[in-house]
Amino acid sequence: MHFHILTLFPEMVCDGLHTSVIGRAADQGLLSIHAVNIRDYTENKHGKVDDYPYGGGAGMLMQAQPVYDAYKAVADKIDSGTSKVRVIYLSPQGKLFTQQMASELAKEENLIFLCGHYEGIDERVLEEIVTDEVSIGNYVLTGGELAAMVMIDAISRLVPGVLGNQDSGVAESLEGSLLEYPQYSRPEYWHGKQVPAVLMSGHHANIARWRREQSIVRTAKKRPELLEKAQLSEEERALAQRARME
Repeated sequence: MHFHILTLFPEMVCDGLHTSVIGRAADQGLLSIHAVNIRDYTENKHGKVDDYPYGGGAGMLMQAQPVYDAYKAVADKIDSGTSKVRVIYLSPQGKLFTQQMASELAKEENLIFLCGHYEGIDERVLEEIVTDEVSIGNYVLTGGELAAMVMIDAISRLVPGVLGNQDSGVAESLEGSLLEYPQYSRPEYWHGKQVPAVLMSGHHANIARWRREQSIVRTAKKRPELLEKAQLSEEERALAQRARME
């Protein structure tokens, strides 16, 4: 999978994404991360990429020309067949990013992320190139770089081979609209607390059942709104209801 990030701060995304699991996956050729400096494509001899907005207002606005030319430089190198490569604009006005969206985007071969700054980007170029406007939460950041990094991290984990154990990506929180069950490691006793006996039993069916029940209970207590989309039996819904009342 190939990630292309249009940004004014390429070093920011490169430093953040070329470490840990994502960095190792890139080194192994499972994915690539290409940061494109929008400033390299401005026609202004001083490297300027912003100007005052028409109609007045505070702050500066990123101009259409350098953004479009940076996009074209990337898009022209991508062989996407007859379909247009997806361009994701990070914006608090966009659709909320979810695990389901991450799963959908992980099926793409190429993704372009457009990171705005200042007071945003000229609307005309957004209308021309953006296919998806996405928000990672109901708050405002100084730029789109952090949001792009969050999305790329979440999407990369779903690319085959990126996680050493592919089951790790399946049993994560929010898969199936349930939070992940509690987990424990050695030692068996710590600060007077013992690892649940079922996890020491070696009985895989009982362990799976316990984990499922714990996921339902945890979701009911912490994120009950997720249960509306979860596929639960009548018995499991009763369990969730009891957990919410405790």
